[in-house]
Amino acid sequence: MMFSKEEIANEMKIFLDEKDIYIDEPMSKHTTFKIGGKADIFVKLRNTYQIENLLKLCFKENMPLQIVGNGSNLLVKDNGIRGIVAKICMESYHFIDDCTVSVEAGMLNAKLARILMENGLTGFEFASGIPGTIGGAVRMNAGAYTREMKDVVVSTRYLDLEQAQELYSKNQSENKNFKIEDCIKEISNEEHCFSYRNSTFSKKNAIILETVFKFEKGIKEEIQKKMEEISIQRREKQPVDKPSAGSTFKRGEDFITAKLIDEAGLKGFNVGGAEVSNKHAGFVVNTGNATAEDVIQLTNIVKEKVYEKFGKNVSRVGNYGRTRVRDDGDVFAVFQFFYEFFARFGFIEFMICGERFFYVVTIKKFKRRACIFACDKVHRF
Repeated sequence: MMFSKEEIANEMKIFLDEKDIYIDEPMSKHTTFKIGGKADIFVKLRNTYQIENLLKLCFKENMPLQIVGNGSNLLVKDNGIRGIVAKICMESYHFIDDCTVSVEAGMLNAKLARILMENGLTGFEFASGIPGTIGGAVRMNAGAYTREMKDVVVSTRYLDLEQAQELYSKNQSENKNFKIEDCIKEISNEEHCFSYRNSTFSKKNAIILETVFKFEKGIKEEIQKKMEEISIQRREKQPVDKPSAGSTFKRGEDFITAKLIDEAGLKGFNVGGAEVSNKHAGFVVNTGNATAEDVIQLTNIVKEKVYEKFGKNVSRVGNYGRTRVRDDGDVFAVFQFFYEFFARFGFIEFMICGERFFYVVTIKKFKRRACIFACDKVHRF
């Protein structure tokens, strides 16, 4: 029997609102870069009940699942994402005490900053201009103006997807019901292993559900003034008028990356619709019709030019070399072993077999780096 995306979407209507299910949805609508091909199916998740049932469906049908937040740190390839893309839209919060608040992963940083301001709590102003969700910010230890998430996080609850997969398979064999409560874990601040734009979640196959923060009492008017000052600085120094994924390059250990890019004469340099910002050289912006390939080529050129002139290695935030969806994971993460091992031989084609689809993947070796050259989904009979 052959199953269509429409039939899968119909199955989802049992636990999802129809308005939260999209077929062949352009990911350019869901990223601040305004770049990205179509996702086979795009859904919005608003509670753990929906997460649980979506996981059951994905596990049963062996369907790839990609979790995203606000799309503010994403570069999605032009050929899109096969399988299901799920956006975490849970955004409730509650105060544990006067200075401690628990916040669900889907809340925007700016929204939390406003809530804290109204309650006279200081310590999160730095994140008021970071255009992402709490889950994404915790995952990458987002920061600005000398402050980072590590400074305010107490603990995080998350769903361990690897354990969930194992538990689902075990329960199926024993004819038991699958419950995600058994796969939800909590870690302390120290267990996040925070570092510059990184945390333990960069290596975990997990869905962040909720984070507890600790702040200090402050004066509402002073907090508001500080947030306004940060907003003014962002508008003056950053290209907020053009689509981007924020700062594209990591800071160097002993150099200012944007300064070297500027001194290399690369401000305003472009490939297609992707351009090194004239306002801030650390940003790559979409001038209107950029593709993911434009961005990848441009950042590669920037890295090469800076190294040629200064002998410094510039690193991108995230990993554009593979089919990587920045900071929110990789829909082809399961293939990484194949990338590293087989791609050394040149072109390799192999097939991933699920109950409903084949995934035919061609890999090529390019500049000593393995990357997906083509991926086609074939309905299985």
